[in-house]
Order: sequence, then C-alpha cells, then structure tokens
Amino acid sequence: MGEPKTVPTGASVGDFLDAATPSRRREDGLRLAGIFHEVTGAEPVLWGQSIVGYGSYRTVSPTNPRVRGEWPRTGFSPRKAQLSLYGLKDLPEGATLLPSLGTYTEGAGCVYIKKLDDVDLDVLRRLVAIAWSRPDGPPAL
Repeated sequence: MGEPKTVPTGASVGDFLDAATPSRRREDGLRLAGIFHEVTGAEPVLWGQSIVGYGSYRTVSPTNPRVRGEWPRTGFSPRKAQLSLYGLKDLPEGATLLPSLGTYTEGAGCVYIKKLDDVDLDVLRRLVAIAWSRPDGPPAL
C-alpha cells in the first residue's frame, strides 16, 4: 500500500495564497480563506502543494478499503484556471444544497467555480458548515 501524496505540510498558507496567480485567483483565495475560517473557526493548513484545508477526517479509499488516510474536512485551492472547493458535496445535505450555489461545475471529488462573484456566498457558507460537520472516522465498511 502506498502512502497518500496529499498530506498536511508546515508550509505557510499565507505565503501560498499571496503567490497565487492570476491576481483574481489570489483575491478570491484570500476571500475564501476568510469565509472558511469564519465558518469553521479553524486555522488553515496547506495540504500537499496547493490545497488549503480545514480540519481532517479519516477516510477509506473507495477502490481499496485497506487503504486509509487523512483528508481535509473542507478546503479549497486557488488554481490558475478556477477555484477548486473540497468536501462541499460529499454529504447528502451538501449534495442537496449544491444546486443553489450558483454557477459551478463538478469533478469527482470537488466543485469548481470560476470566480466568487458567480456564487451565493451565504449558500457557500452553509455548504462549508455542512462539510465541517463531517464525522471524524471512516464510513462503516
């Protein structure tokens, strides 16, 4: 079994966000950091090289139940092409609320938005709160 590649690091979240490009991504990343901190009350941790994560939970690989690890309860990444938001659709309540968010697309494990102006920030706050409420342990196998 391999080790997870995306793990918490000691790198500075502030330095990472300040270096995000283009400037729109940096501005939205800083706004997201404020929203996520406001909702969770947690300090951010840089996971891997590009995910700003809040909290963590034990997870089990969907393809191999023997592979377990840690993942942020919720978080985001200000990637060049778009903002990636993590944990917002993982729980049934979040998946139900997600269509109210605004303009977004979905990936396997995340929600993509082009800019914060495209979404309802109150709905985003509710989605972050739902993700934050995730239980600590892995689901029963």
